[in-house]
Formats: sequence, C-alpha cells, structure tokens
Amino acid sequence: MNRLSKEDRARILHLLCEGSSIRAITRVTGASKNTVAKLLGDAGCAVAAFQDEALRNLKCQRVQVDEIWSFVGSKEKNTSAEKKAQGNGDCWTWTALCADTKLLLSWWVGSRDADSGNAFMADVASRLANRVQLTSDGHKVYLQAVDKAFGDNIDFAMLVKMYGKAFEGPARYSPPECIGCKRTKITGNPDKDHVSTSYVERSNLTIRMHSRRFTRLTNAFSKKIENHIHAVALHCMYYNFVRIHKTLRVTPAMAAGVTQRLWEVSDIVALVEAAEAKGLAA
Repeated sequence: MNRLSKEDRARILHLLCEGSSIRAITRVTGASKNTVAKLLGDAGCAVAAFQDEALRNLKCQRVQVDEIWSFVGSKEKNTSAEKKAQGNGDCWTWTALCADTKLLLSWWVGSRDADSGNAFMADVASRLANRVQLTSDGHKVYLQAVDKAFGDNIDFAMLVKMYGKAFEGPARYSPPECIGCKRTKITGNPDKDHVSTSYVERSNLTIRMHSRRFTRLTNAFSKKIENHIHAVALHCMYYNFVRIHKTLRVTPAMAAGVTQRLWEVSDIVALVEAAEAKGLAA
C-alpha cells in the first residue's frame, strides 16, 4: 500500500490546522479524500493521547470556560432520532483556557447537558495542581458540575451577559446587543477584576477560524462525530504547541511550562508514526 512521505503528511496536517477543507486539500496536494480523512483520524488519536498525558499538574491561576456550537451531519431540528443516536445533530465543544498562558488545558465534545458538563469539569479539575479562580458564563449546568468536580476548593464566579431587545425582521446570525454584564460569586472568594470570559471566547473564535468544520453557513460541517473529535484534538495540539501566540511571543505550551521548545508540524507527524508503530492509529 502506498504511504505518504513525512513531508506530505506534514503539509496536509498544516493545511488542516490552518482552516482548509478536506476537498480543498485534495485539490492542492493531489491526495485522495480518504487519505486525508485517514490521516486526520490517525493524527487526532495520536495528539489526543499525547495531550492527555502532557497537560497535567498545571499551575494555572485563572481559568475561563465556555462552549462553542457546531453540528454534525445536520442541525438538530433536521436530524432524525436514528441519526441522533449515531452522533448527528447539534454538537457542543466545551473549552477551558488558562487566562495567563492562553493554554487550552481541556476540551470536551458532546452535548450541552449535565452529563457533558460533569465530564468536562471533572477533566479540568484532574489537570490542575492548585486552587484556581474559575469563570464561566451563566449556563446553569456549571453550578452542579463545578461543585461536583472541585467542591469548596475553588474560587468560582459566573459572568452573565445581558442583552437588549431581540432583533425583529429577517433571519440574523448574531445575538442582540450586549447592554451589560452581571458578575455573580458562586464559591470561594473570586477576584471581581478577573471575572471574565473574554480570553476563552476569543480562543473559540480562533477555533472557528482555524477549523473549517466550525465555519458557519457553509457545507464544511463534520459528517461524522469521530472526525469532529479528531479535528478538535488536532486544532488544540497546533494551537498549544505549534502556533506562536501574538501577545506571548511563544506558544501557550511554552508559556505554561509544558514544553521548553517550539514544536513544528513535523513533530506531530512523528507522534502519528510513533502511534502507528504501537498499533494505536485510528
């Protein structure tokens, strides 16, 4: 069976990380659609396993959490019960960001319900080495999820945005005007000056810009939930270890002390090859 060279693999992964769709990559590189999809799956598994091990014992001080919407196969209202059982419909990616180092320390792909919230916050708690200040939006699931994961060992506050009158007229794809924010202490003693979700919301915008599957009003959405999960893991690897943050002038992983060097896409290829050698590829 023909196998892509390391250089070709790195080129395809780099294009995926910079927002190119699978079909666009096939036109640019000449690789088949199945080849690109297979590489995405292999890379997604490899980098997810690597980050699960590397992103531990983190000494973050302030963590922000948020959810970003997308869909798999079709939007919820157009998805049959059979397809929903296969993972189709609305899909939410929960993200946790260190406000100081901009490290994406945890993410979870699922629904926006209590089960996903509990699993996500449990994962966040397992990666932290000390007490942190946590800020979320007003999603009520966080109340139980944070309490279950941290108990009293956290300074937790919610930032609830207040919006003006809903827009009347043709369909509109942006929320009404934000007219204010309400900061509410939930647990511990959070510093009000740092009760914010601005950094994680900006990080979610970066996800939309760098992962084609999150682009709104296109046909670039994920067709399978597994590929969506792989794409999120690949983006987080690229964002944390390869892409230099403009403000920090290093990668988030370097700022957080997770690594001492700047990674390249070829290093991700090396992770994929190591996983293949162990028989752990997708």
